[in-house]
Amino acid sequence: MSGILIKDCLILPMTGREPRCYRGSIGIVDDRIAFVSEDPVLGERFRQEQGKDVREIDGRGRLVMPGFINIHNHAAMTLMRSYADDIPLMRWLNDYIWPFEAKLTRDDVRLGTELAVAEMLLGGTTTFVDMYWRQEAVGEVVERTGIRAVLSATFTDAQFADFEKDLALLLERYADGRHPRIQLMLSPHAVYSCSKEHLLQAKELRERYGFGVNIHVSETKDEQRMIRERYGMTPVQYLDSLELLDARTLAVHCVYVDEQDIEILKRRGVSVAYNPQSNMKISSGIAPVVKMMSAGVNVGIGTDGPCSNNDLDMWDEIRSGSFLQKVASEDPCVVPAYELLRMATVCGAKAIGREADLGQIKAGMVADLQIIDLRKPHFYPQHDVVANLVYCAKSSDVDTVIVNGEILVEGGRLRRFDLPTLLADVQQRVEEIVRR
Repeated sequence: MSGILIKDCLILPMTGREPRCYRGSIGIVDDRIAFVSEDPVLGERFRQEQGKDVREIDGRGRLVMPGFINIHNHAAMTLMRSYADDIPLMRWLNDYIWPFEAKLTRDDVRLGTELAVAEMLLGGTTTFVDMYWRQEAVGEVVERTGIRAVLSATFTDAQFADFEKDLALLLERYADGRHPRIQLMLSPHAVYSCSKEHLLQAKELRERYGFGVNIHVSETKDEQRMIRERYGMTPVQYLDSLELLDARTLAVHCVYVDEQDIEILKRRGVSVAYNPQSNMKISSGIAPVVKMMSAGVNVGIGTDGPCSNNDLDMWDEIRSGSFLQKVASEDPCVVPAYELLRMATVCGAKAIGREADLGQIKAGMVADLQIIDLRKPHFYPQHDVVANLVYCAKSSDVDTVIVNGEILVEGGRLRRFDLPTLLADVQQRVEEIVRR
C-alpha cells in the first residue's frame, strides 16, 4: 500500500450545504481517503502506521479541496484555439470548425487532448466529461496521463457510421468499469444535428448498456426556433417525447428553457451543464441557472471546448458564472460563492453518477484533490477564504493535484508530461493541419 499524508492544511471538504473550513490533516491510502481530521494525533498515528512508504506534504499556507469536475468539454478542440473567433455559432460551425475537424486524424485528436489534459490538471481539474469524435484516442491519453474522464461517443447524422466504430472500441476497452478512471456515455451532438431515427438508436444503446446520454440542448435562439418549426415543441419537450431524458442524462447549455422545460428537467432528474463563458463568447445568451436550481435541477459547471471559451480554466469559469447570474437577475445575492464551488465539485459528481465517491473530502471517498497555495497577495486579507477562492483564485494558484491517490501536479509542475516538447509538437501539427 502507498500512502500520502497532507499535514497542517486548511481543509474545505465540500461535505455540507454551508461552508466549513478547518485546519487538519488528510491521509490517503492507495486511491482512497483514509481519514480527515482536525486531531494531529491521528496524523501522527497514520504516519507511523504507513512507515517509510508514506509521502508527507506540508500543508501550511495551503488549502485542500476536491478537484474540479468539468462536465462539458471538447478536449481535442485545443487545436482550434484562436482559429475562428468573433463569429456567430452556425457560421462558426459550418464555415470554420467542421471543415477543420474534417481534416483531423486520430493522432491529431490524441495530441489535442493531451494539451487539454495538461491545461486542466495544472488548474485543479481532476475529472472531465468529453464530447468528441475518436473517443478511443481520448481514452488512450486519459490512461497515460492519470486524469479521470467520462468519454462520450459522439455522433451527428453525417458521422453515425464512425460513431458505431468508436463505440465498439470503447466498449471493448472500458465497458463494465474495466478502467478505474474511465466511464462511458453516449453523445448525440444535438437535436438539430441528429435525426429521430438516430436519437432512438441512442436510446436503445443506452438501455442496452446502461450508459448516460450527453447532449447539447437549447443552446441558441436559432436552435429553439428550428426545433419548434420542425417538431412543434421545444428541444427539451422533444427529447422527453422520445424518452431520452432521465437521471442519466446530461443536458448541455439549456440557455433557452421555459418553465415547462425546467419542470421536465426536474421531474426526469436531468443534470444541466452550465457553460457561462462559451455562452457569452458566442453570444448564445444566459442560462436561467437561478430558476433551474430553485426548481431543484442539478446544475454543474463546464468550460465547453477551448475554441469557444477559449481556455479550460475552471476557476475563471466559476467566477464568470457567478457574476453573469448576478447581473442577469439584478440580484447580487444569487448563486453565492460556496454554491459555485459546489457546482464545480459536488454537483458535477452527481451529474456523472459519482456523488457517492467523488466531489467531497471524507473517509472512503476517492482521493481526487487539489491543493491551493494561499500565500499570494490576491488572497489577503482573508476575511472569507471561500469568497477569496471564487472571486480571486487563478489556475496558477494550484500547487498540487492528486487523482486516484497519485500526485500528478507538484509545485505547479506536471509529473507525467514533457510540457515544452508537447507545446512544440502542437504548434507544428496545427500548421500542418491548416496546410492539408
